[in-house]
Amino acid sequence: MNVALPRRSFLKSTATAGAMLGLGDFGFLTSLPTVSAAEAEIDPRSVRFRPEIEPLVRLLEDTPRERLLEEVAARIKRGTSYRDVLTALLLAGVRNIKPHPVGFKFHAVLVVNSAHLASRNSPEGDRWLPIFWALDTFKASQARDVREGDWTLGAVDAAALPSSDHARAAFGEAMERWDEAAVDVATASLARSAKPKGVFDAFCLYGARDFRDIGHKAIYVANSWRTLEHIGWQHAEPVLRSLAFALCYHEGGNPAQRDAEADRPGRRNLELRGELMADWANGKPDPAATRTLLETLRSGSWSDASQRVVELLNRGVAPPSLWDAIFEASAELLMRNPGIGTLHSVTTANAMYYNFNHATDAPTRAFLLLQAASFVPLFRGARANSNHGVRIDELEPEPPSARGPAAVEEIFADLTSDKPLAARKALAWLGTSGGPKPFIDAAQRLIFLKGTDSHDYKFSSAVLEDYFNVSPSLRDRFLAASVFWLKGAGGRDNTLVARTRAALVGDR
Repeated sequence: MNVALPRRSFLKSTATAGAMLGLGDFGFLTSLPTVSAAEAEIDPRSVRFRPEIEPLVRLLEDTPRERLLEEVAARIKRGTSYRDVLTALLLAGVRNIKPHPVGFKFHAVLVVNSAHLASRNSPEGDRWLPIFWALDTFKASQARDVREGDWTLGAVDAAALPSSDHARAAFGEAMERWDEAAVDVATASLARSAKPKGVFDAFCLYGARDFRDIGHKAIYVANSWRTLEHIGWQHAEPVLRSLAFALCYHEGGNPAQRDAEADRPGRRNLELRGELMADWANGKPDPAATRTLLETLRSGSWSDASQRVVELLNRGVAPPSLWDAIFEASAELLMRNPGIGTLHSVTTANAMYYNFNHATDAPTRAFLLLQAASFVPLFRGARANSNHGVRIDELEPEPPSARGPAAVEEIFADLTSDKPLAARKALAWLGTSGGPKPFIDAAQRLIFLKGTDSHDYKFSSAVLEDYFNVSPSLRDRFLAASVFWLKGAGGRDNTLVARTRAALVGDR
């Protein structure tokens, strides 16, 4: 996988990363082997499922929460690698946490890739912090799962496995029926016999088919796949089975037998993609089309949004110009009313864009773009929005009083009490400072210090990645809007850094 190479080189560590904002002394992390950029990147071809992984998974499952960080730190000091910890963390989550609904306690699984991205984008000496945070989050979710019934991913019904040559068709037929048992065995057969790319396309389609769980299904498709690409396809079967269970989640009766509101956009957009011209993916960039779609996303219905996408694609507009509008509109919703619903508009756009870019089937890619556009009005309508007059394209820059690194300190100090002011100052800084690196470095470290739940990691990893996915003329505004969920310097520290320090140096 080749993910945003400019960003990867851009976010290499600097010697002064910890000096800004009084962001704390992370020197205790030096008692662990450092995670090099190469190791954090992980070549999937070099990862093999070894006998040591199952005992490590069991360690994560069986160790009490109050002792897990110490136990994992001891294993790392004895040679357990970053990639093994990441693998065990994902496998422990899919085996122990029920993916119904696709959120809440299941965020312990959804956030594994976000924690990995945070590690990869951090200075070398900081890269264990997000993983230790995710380990603790897993234990909290595991305990909740036990209280709610103690679900465990069971063994596959081997006698019911479809043949390898029929697995893809069986998967699609079972998904259309929302038949969880049949989906499970078809998924196992796919994992054992099919090529990964074809499997990914199938999951992309069904991960985007409905609006249940406010985008978490698409998010799980993207995040599970990205983590599998790091840890290796040999671990795919349990991960994909968990993902398939998640995609089958629904409320009430079988959706195949009723007309639920959550299914209407998907059913309409499956038909609408047939109206696209054959070479819809090969248009030209058009900033005016971006503005046109943005206006539709602000005031139109979900059906207006997808119809507008068809119209613009058939006029020869390049898909990236339409994704620009989707990113802008999602960020604008967050500016208007920062909250869980509008946050998920941003993280869902991130996942749908990843799936769109990595799917190989053209009709599936068209469906993903249509659904991504339709979801924005659903997020807009699903949550009451204040500040309706706020427009991302009308945000005015306001230069910070300070200069240089002190200007970034000022922005994150203002963020604690005045997010609109911080956004204006961030826009001014990004437009004149010569680059966003100091802003991004500070934002990431403040997540480590102040982040309190999975959404902080999911959001920050998504928005810092999508900065490089938005067109250059728009990306500063997009990143400035992110301050409406990023952490300010004045917020309360979480307990993660202190607990990790205690685990590594034994100062409990």
